[in-house]
Amino acid sequence: MVVETQIKRFESIELESGVVIQPVDIAYETYGTLNDAKSNAILITHAFSGDAHAAGVNGEGQKGWWENMIGPGKGFDTDKYFVICANVLGGCRGTTGPISINPATGHRYAMSFPVVTVGDMVRAQKMLVESLGIQRLLSVAGGSMGGMQVLEWAVSHPESVASAIPIASTARHSAQQIAFNEVGRQAIMADPDWNGGDYYDSKPPARGLSVARMVGHITYMSDASMREKFGRRQREDNGVFEVESYLRYRGSQFVDRFDANSYLYITKAMDLFDLANGAQSLVPVLNKTRTRFLVISFTSDWLYPSYQSLEIVNALRRRNQDVAYIELTSNYGHDAFLVEVAEQAELITGFLARTMKENSRA
Repeated sequence: MVVETQIKRFESIELESGVVIQPVDIAYETYGTLNDAKSNAILITHAFSGDAHAAGVNGEGQKGWWENMIGPGKGFDTDKYFVICANVLGGCRGTTGPISINPATGHRYAMSFPVVTVGDMVRAQKMLVESLGIQRLLSVAGGSMGGMQVLEWAVSHPESVASAIPIASTARHSAQQIAFNEVGRQAIMADPDWNGGDYYDSKPPARGLSVARMVGHITYMSDASMREKFGRRQREDNGVFEVESYLRYRGSQFVDRFDANSYLYITKAMDLFDLANGAQSLVPVLNKTRTRFLVISFTSDWLYPSYQSLEIVNALRRRNQDVAYIELTSNYGHDAFLVEVAEQAELITGFLARTMKENSRA
């Protein structure tokens, strides 16, 4: 399946801060066919470093980041469903962000770009979905930061989403999660080439961004998966530990496709996200939604541990809301939601089929 990223331009978007960005571009891809009733649409929300290219093969021959889950006969079956994925606001893969040109100045926004929130990202997605003629999504699904967007959809736009699938995610970051993001941000800003974010006409802060990605990548894996993949093995040519070589490769690879300023903005949006808006309990805010939930976590995920998913599940159950929860066994750590697809696909296939059936009765 060859796909092409599309760009839709909107006149403006008003952020939670009250700042208006105009115009705003949203990069997105679609897979499958929207039915006549426009009742089979699913929005896939991407994780921090993802983009709109979730499935299929693009013009450069690259497979989508969730290619193993989206397509004919897969978890998100494009023979049955119309699947949409959009790059988040503040991103650097086609959607308006710090790298974009500010029409008021003729220069890139850089650090003059306004602070964005997960709520702002969802607001942009809703604009896109409605522009496609879709008033109610069959489901919103995503892992990690994508799961945060899923929760925001269910709470802020309960009438617009029939079901929600947050995977390996949280309703709010812990101190540890914020700390890891701050290390990454400081690595970027400590790079002499960052230049206060004004580096677009010169040398980008590649070293800082590479280190930030290396730190992040450590949190995506588990001790067991790193031990199995690398152990204490060293490369024969230079004596470097294989895990060192791997992290350096991942870091340098990331620099080629991601903007350092977007890293700062998106990680801050994740840290600011709090579904309960500062309250201790999630119960009151989750009372706003009538969405059906399928919540998935993984045993070895120490970045977004299962207790955070359980907090969401328990709050929903206290309101007698429709929620199914499963903790899947995996040694892959946080990356499991991208790797361990067989059980996920089985769970999601059944969940979506039931949701579609119930919707047809309504």
